[in-house]
Amino acid sequence: MTREITLKDGRKLPGLGMGTWYMGDHPEREAEEIEAVRAGINAGVSLIDTAEMYGSGRSERLVGKAIKNQPREELFLVSKVLPGNAGRRNIFKSLDNTLNRLGTDYLDLYLLHWRGGVPFRETVECMEEMVKQGRIRGWGVSNLDRDDMEELFRVPGGKNCLVNQVLYHLGSRGIEYDLLPWMESHDVACMAYCPLAQAGTLRRGLVESDAVKVIAEKHGASPLQILLAFTLLKKNAAPIPKSGRKEHVLQNAAALDIVLDEKDKKMLDEAFPAPDHHTYLDIV
Repeated sequence: MTREITLKDGRKLPGLGMGTWYMGDHPEREAEEIEAVRAGINAGVSLIDTAEMYGSGRSERLVGKAIKNQPREELFLVSKVLPGNAGRRNIFKSLDNTLNRLGTDYLDLYLLHWRGGVPFRETVECMEEMVKQGRIRGWGVSNLDRDDMEELFRVPGGKNCLVNQVLYHLGSRGIEYDLLPWMESHDVACMAYCPLAQAGTLRRGLVESDAVKVIAEKHGASPLQILLAFTLLKKNAAPIPKSGRKEHVLQNAAALDIVLDEKDKKMLDEAFPAPDHHTYLDIV
């Protein structure tokens, strides 16, 4: 099954992607990780997320090697700039370095990794310039809560933000209370990182939950596939699970075919209820 989210600029964001945090850090795993990325692409997962921070550029280099012989127009590449580099002094050079490591001449999305000391106005001005130059097709942010997003939208050009990438999984549902509804009402797509809660390590008892296990058995799936299927319930959210192994990437892609029904949703809600009040944004 294919899944897409229409961005406010009319482009289609693939509804499932691949994260690359920690990939490229170990030379002995490079061939396996490249194989994993290529397997995902061949399975139709064309959204690849990375960042200049990941391994100080090593993840971008690994992605560059993995996509070297792939048709660029069939990929949706996303990278992120560090807050300290998000001002006029450094951001253009950061983008140059990212493009060089990836071996491409443009990004589909360029994100501010998290909020730092550079004013939103300055970052937005630079992002808009890079869009006009054709070096990025669009821009967004990451790890911003509702009050940050509201401030961003008050900046000239801030409403052109296409995406907010935040942590979201069954055991961390805080964004459902006010951030996700705000984003939906302002046509800002969500990219959900760590949708598998780093194989359950971010929330004790998640993978071992009776509810998750029962639903997994019902659908002939693994508990991790059920966690991913949960995030796929949100029409405006594109989860980007990271895996450096081919078999896991293919299992993630297969989660697109899992359709959770109302009984499944009720069981998950009872086991891991969403908060009924604002909570601090989870960041890892």
